[in-house]
Amino acid sequence: MVRLDKLMSDFLVWRIRNVSQRNFVVFLSFILGILSGLAAVILKNTIHWVKVVLVGHFDSFNFNVLYLAYPMIGILITLLFVKFVVKESLGNGITKILYAISKNGGKLKRHNNYSSIVSSSFTIGFGGSVGAEAPIVLTGASLGSTLGRFFKMDYKTLTLLMACGA
Repeated sequence: MVRLDKLMSDFLVWRIRNVSQRNFVVFLSFILGILSGLAAVILKNTIHWVKVVLVGHFDSFNFNVLYLAYPMIGILITLLFVKFVVKESLGNGITKILYAISKNGGKLKRHNNYSSIVSSSFTIGFGGSVGAEAPIVLTGASLGSTLGRFFKMDYKTLTLLMACGA
């Protein structure tokens, strides 16, 4: 761990000497756009996969009682995931971002990088009546916050990276 800290501090010193802040932020924004896009594709494909596994074999012209049970099962799985894995309320994605910007110095918790993708995949894939937009926005903003904190960015740059990810 000490070796990693030394490498990180050496990199930050090299970056400050050789790469302007503006160019580095543009580079991070590019990387963040790729990561956020990948997160959106992962969420979309996971939702589709869960849906195909659950109802792909159903006859679409006949009534099936499982159509009524699946949303409740999905919400139950999501609640168990939040309670035992995340151990924190997920809340609404957009309000979490706004709160992090206004009151928390642009710092979102790292579990937001994956927790909204997993929970939304179960909720939406099982037929819950929510959209995938807020989880994608929260995941992108969380990736921006994590990337900015990793490279020791100031509040203004951290907020900019959160907006780029969102």
